[in-house]
Amino acid sequence: MDIEKSLHPLERKVFPHITEGIDFEDLVKKTGMKDVEVMRALQWMENRELIKIDKKEREILTLDSNGLNYKKIGLPERRFLKAIDDELSLEKIGEKAKLDPNELNICIGLLKKKNAVEIRKEKEILVKINDNGKKLLDAVSDEEKFLKHDFPLDFKELDSDSKRVASELLSRKNILRKDNRNERAIFLTSAGKKIDLNKLNEEVIDKLDSKMLKEGSYKGKDFRHYDVEINVPAISGGRRHFVNQVIEYIKSIWLELGFREMTGQMVQTNFWDLDALFVPQDHPAREMQDTFYLKNPKDGKIIDAELAKKIKATHENGWTTGSLGWRGKWDVEKSKENLLRTHTTVLSAQTISRLKKDELPAKFFAVGKCFRNEALDWKHLFEFEQVEGIVIDPDANFSNLLGYLKEFFMKMGFPDVRIRPGHFPYTEPSAEVDVWHPTKKQWVELGGSGIFRPEVVKPLFGEPVPVLAWGLGLGRMITEYWDIQDIRDLNRNDLKKLREMKAWLK
Repeated sequence: MDIEKSLHPLERKVFPHITEGIDFEDLVKKTGMKDVEVMRALQWMENRELIKIDKKEREILTLDSNGLNYKKIGLPERRFLKAIDDELSLEKIGEKAKLDPNELNICIGLLKKKNAVEIRKEKEILVKINDNGKKLLDAVSDEEKFLKHDFPLDFKELDSDSKRVASELLSRKNILRKDNRNERAIFLTSAGKKIDLNKLNEEVIDKLDSKMLKEGSYKGKDFRHYDVEINVPAISGGRRHFVNQVIEYIKSIWLELGFREMTGQMVQTNFWDLDALFVPQDHPAREMQDTFYLKNPKDGKIIDAELAKKIKATHENGWTTGSLGWRGKWDVEKSKENLLRTHTTVLSAQTISRLKKDELPAKFFAVGKCFRNEALDWKHLFEFEQVEGIVIDPDANFSNLLGYLKEFFMKMGFPDVRIRPGHFPYTEPSAEVDVWHPTKKQWVELGGSGIFRPEVVKPLFGEPVPVLAWGLGLGRMITEYWDIQDIRDLNRNDLKKLREMKAWLK
């Protein structure tokens, strides 16, 4: 196949103008084409390995408005020194040297630093040139030498002394400007050098239309060849965020096990988030360092007054649960405070409160965002996804709890589960959940579990039915799969990384 006949019309226009190492901007000028057309043609030719594009980032120095002016009339400090034929006031020096107040201040600072002037103050500031100042007038400063260069200059190609002078001038107002510029130099490859330029002038039909077919004008003509094996730029189609892929998979696990999904608001009251779960009102978790409380609206409403009475009695004296409660006064105003939910267990409390006895046994799950006032670092986020589950069943027991957890984690790729004694205000017994990590060959903690206490269930449901419950951290479950070392990467907006992430295929 003649490579010349496979070139796109844009490539055929650009190619004859390519000389060894030509700059992209120069190529655009030579072709008279639009930037985007030339770039597209170059990308296609690079994919065909006809050319090579060397990209170089340069820091270009150019003279700014003051720099252009100072190159003609001299730097302010030289004009300042020339104006001092005797001890003069700053005002007189400014008039003689034609310096504005800002330039005067800069000159005073620079010349004092170089010990070139003597300054004294009477009714006004008086300045007198000294011997060092006269020596400066007789010599050409480094700054003046630098301004004599032909601009623009490449900052990276300057020697160390010139870089120092340039940096000093850059610190002053509108003398120099430094811009980052990406330059592209184009070179022909060995394959590109074999292209016959004469063949590029031959007529090649790029598109076949209905008119040509009707008239038969295509007969005997050369058509553009298409290379179906050429490398083309990768196209990234739409896809779910990798965290959302896992969430959908987790939901499918619980749905297959017969669970129903719980949903609810992220903004909740203390009443539902903590009080209904028998967390004491003086518990450390309620303090500002752990919980995000809302400023506006500060308070919500407690709609079920009868339930509130039961919660109050349970906290203060145990109500009819057989408990002594927390033996302190329960504050209804504190209970109304709005917050960002600290766990999805708030959904479990609300679900149990709406459940009827004839609906038992029942199983529910939730995967939702929670919020804790944590310091952000490589292993802590202030918002995170929690996997929640409850089973309300008069015949449920602790062995059933372990069975559900083993089934779930097996489908998540963890071969074994163990539970250790733990403590949570709303479950008894309580257990920490560990899984055996098949790669690390060690146990990893992934959440908490237990059976809800009667102080939680009876006020909400009416009687102390066994309720199996668990709350599992999603982040720790999935970071190993994608080799994520910094948990902040779960939320980082890196499009390249998101496109390259492997799919969740557990």
